[in-house]
Amino acid sequence: MPDSLDRDLMVLVHDVARLSRTLFDQHARQHGATRAQWVILARLERYPGLSQNELAGLLEVEPISVARLVDKLEARGWVERRADPNDRRIWRLHNLPAARPIVKDITQFREEMNALLLRGVPPDVTEALITTLLRMKHSLTSAEAADLAACGSN
Repeated sequence: MPDSLDRDLMVLVHDVARLSRTLFDQHARQHGATRAQWVILARLERYPGLSQNELAGLLEVEPISVARLVDKLEARGWVERRADPNDRRIWRLHNLPAARPIVKDITQFREEMNALLLRGVPPDVTEALITTLLRMKHSLTSAEAADLAACGSN
């Protein structure tokens, strides 16, 4: 009889996420980068001019972590910090032209990963899965989830 965890939703979501991250890490390393660096490049491609704090919020990490990653990306000539015209304490982040091939590779790899993940899954099931995961994400960011975390299952 299979272990009851084989069909446990939380275990499956965790396993799929871990395996996806592992593949992404391996691919990023082949290009001399990290997944975290790639995520920053992809976000800045979509949202140029984010501040380091805004980017940290999107990535759900501490601003100091973003600052260190941006330092490395800046040293490679992939990202630049530009002073905010309205607040000299803020740095706005922008991808540089040298980042374009990397961003293109990230996009292609993401598409290939999505195709692999969804191979054999009908489009209507894919759409239902995405909708369901978005609902779950919303539930996990609710006040009810915060209460659950604070109180446990008492």
